[in-house]
Amino acid sequence: MELEQIEYFVRVAELGSFTRASRALNMAQPALSRKIRLLEVELRQNLLVRNGRGATTTDAGKLLLEHGRGILHQVQRLREELGRVRGSLAGRVAIGLPPSIAKVLTVPLTREFRAKLPQAALAISEGLSVAMQDAILNGKLDLALLYGAVPTPGLEITPLLDEDLFLVQRQSERLSERKQSEAVSLKDVAALPLIIPTRPNAIRMLVESEMANINCHPNIVLEIDGVPAILDLVLDGAGCAVLSRNAVTTSGQASLFSVRPIAGLHSKLSVVVSSQRPATLTQQAMLELIQQLVKTNFK
Repeated sequence: MELEQIEYFVRVAELGSFTRASRALNMAQPALSRKIRLLEVELRQNLLVRNGRGATTTDAGKLLLEHGRGILHQVQRLREELGRVRGSLAGRVAIGLPPSIAKVLTVPLTREFRAKLPQAALAISEGLSVAMQDAILNGKLDLALLYGAVPTPGLEITPLLDEDLFLVQRQSERLSERKQSEAVSLKDVAALPLIIPTRPNAIRMLVESEMANINCHPNIVLEIDGVPAILDLVLDGAGCAVLSRNAVTTSGQASLFSVRPIAGLHSKLSVVVSSQRPATLTQQAMLELIQQLVKTNFK
């Protein structure tokens, strides 16, 4: 049994598809299928059941997946320990960030990562919380910052902060500076025309849930995914939006908007990792780095 075969099997099992796994591993699907079949022949066990929708693990496959993850983790841990003997941690860390967070953290995070983990490799992806949560489960990401993370088998969720949400409107001379600083009630927001992302966006789900608690619902005039497009439409007079302050301040057009806090409306930001794959030393160092930077940049 080769280490490479175990890695291939784990990737197919986690992704549930030979096609997706071959893309992730950057290898031809027939070659991947042949490697897995040789492993099955050697172990005298069927490990995967192939069907039209992909591949699922047999009982033997579930057992190999559990042990295979541990084996691969120990190998990675050994490489990192050997790297530490040379004076620095190595390995690769793949992280996911929401777009509004990525604008704030990408540069300082990359700078600190290079300074403190010069022998390690970093991959940063932007995405919506639901997609990144799936990427954690299937092994494409090692950790991610998610808004409104829902407890899910296979995930370990650590809250980082509660981020206030704001009513974002086009700047108006008729709205006094004092008025702009006053909080607006969620009931008043429900009466306004809202431009909001499609489900299952975390802010969208939170707004609907909190409004349902007070027996009202949002007046949604447009559903748009993407903060820049939402802000452009707000400026064009199409409606208003519910966003974090960072989403506005990093847009480069903050002076064109009025931003009023919404009473009692907060979005929870958490760091999420897989509970099925123990974190490597490099991943642990990255997690600590992210926690420090979030505290510094989101006071």
